[in-house]
Amino acid sequence: MLIKDYNLSKEELTRYSRNIFLKEIGKEGQLKLKKSSVLVIGAGGLGSPLLYYLASIGVGNIIFIEYDKVDLTNLQRQILYKTEDIGKEKAFVAKHTLKKLNPEINIQEINEKLTPHNAFEIIKNIDLVIDGSDNFPTRFLVNDVCFFNHIPLISGGVLQFYGMIMGIIPGKTPCYRCLFERPPEDVENCSTVGVLGAMVGVIGSYMAVESIKFLLNIQPNIMGKLIRIDALTMEFRITDLPRNDSCLICSSEPLIKKFNPKLSDYYEVCNSLPSFLKE
Repeated sequence: MLIKDYNLSKEELTRYSRNIFLKEIGKEGQLKLKKSSVLVIGAGGLGSPLLYYLASIGVGNIIFIEYDKVDLTNLQRQILYKTEDIGKEKAFVAKHTLKKLNPEINIQEINEKLTPHNAFEIIKNIDLVIDGSDNFPTRFLVNDVCFFNHIPLISGGVLQFYGMIMGIIPGKTPCYRCLFERPPEDVENCSTVGVLGAMVGVIGSYMAVESIKFLLNIQPNIMGKLIRIDALTMEFRITDLPRNDSCLICSSEPLIKKFNPKLSDYYEVCNSLPSFLKE
């Protein structure tokens, strides 16, 4: 059940006092956060700091989906988990940690893998989707479902010392496919080339900041923008998301006109043009 309480308790006023002191938030903003609902994709490297800060600031309704188990290699960056959690289901450990942090909010875990067959039902009736997944098929799947369900999306990614964040409002801004038309053929990941744990924390935290700003309509925010951070060179770049007039999904003449769970982009990384687009 979504939290729709229009009041803040004495305990909440104390808990969130440092938020309320901010003129950009105040009591009205804190109430708005309490009534807000978000869906987080993944409770791993990006999802850990993201979920932690969304819970601590008082976003009232948090749903997250995660199907993996805690592994020793996760502990270098996934701050929701401890050594004693190795082998346990991440979804249940994460929910337990977040509820201990803030029992005032509603947290719902989905202990399953996001697939083309369940995504359309899971990604709905929500104010904002925040994608912290670690693979291109899931990012394309989330982008497409958000587009057809008209749900704003913030997406992030990290590899080695480099991170990026983008914000998408379907029908108003360019989408993920404007930047990446299809999954790239040669893809590296953190299990093969590594990732700096602290950098994952930076990007996940920044995703939380931009999510909060969007929920409160604080301007400017990430929507329609692309932020790229290179920790090695200390470069921070923000640009407008590029508009692709030939985008497969959000152009004036799209080739993908409705959600198709059989689209090969959702299943594999290395692929050519989806067969149904060649017809």
